Amino acid sequence: MRVALSVACFEDVLFPGTAKAVTVLLERLGHEVAFPPGQTCCGQFHWTAGYHREAAGLARSHAAAFEGCEVVVAPSASCAATVRADYPKIARAARDPGLARAAEGLAFYELTEFLVDVLGVTDVGAYFPHRVTYHPSCRSLRTLGVGDRPVRLLRSVRGLDLVELPSAGECCGFGGAFAMKNADVSVAMVADKVRHVRDTGAEVVCAVDDSCLAHIGGALSRLRGGVRTMHLAEILAETGPA
Repeated sequence: MRVALSVACFEDVLFPGTAKAVTVLLERLGHEVAFPPGQTCCGQFHWTAGYHREAAGLARSHAAAFEGCEVVVAPSASCAATVRADYPKIARAARDPGLARAAEGLAFYELTEFLVDVLGVTDVGAYFPHRVTYHPSCRSLRTLGVGDRPVRLLRSVRGLDLVELPSAGECCGFGGAFAMKNADVSVAMVADKVRHVRDTGAEVVCAVDDSCLAHIGGALSRLRGGVRTMHLAEILAETGPA
């Protein structure tokens, strides 16, 4: 299968290793990965911040970049949720039926949805001998409803010791502009999240959104507790002894 890779602007600028890991993983599974060069920001930040006209322009460009692609995969639940849940709202606000049709025509998946639901795999041949805990990001949990797909993938990784994160469903406090506009509340929320992460004794905390990992990782780094953050794709791309 030829898979078009959608890379979030957050990942493109700060976490390029995530896109590389997705490419390694999908190619290992026998698929061709393409990167449509016309893609930019999906418009999520603009839409949620109230810049609806600007969001519509970005949504049109983003949808056009993937026109004609058989399937689009994003290692970002936030971006996938924006395309699938918010583009219809953006189209209505902009009174743009063309955008609505373009968005409806996209087969746009978050990575774990694509692996489990489309490819029908949970064991991707990964090896990662570390103690890991998983943080379900708000958009993956509440908008996309990815459920236990990420956990099923992690449980199939050889050598990985998966430990449940207490109060996993609580927000980490990032929320895009929320972290900047409501800094005190955001810091209190991530403090709770980091305390729960450290209570697990995990070496690594992973998620399907790098934005959450940036927020959690920043707080963890200040505590010098030795817990690192990794996108789920980076773990799944790891291999080891047969």
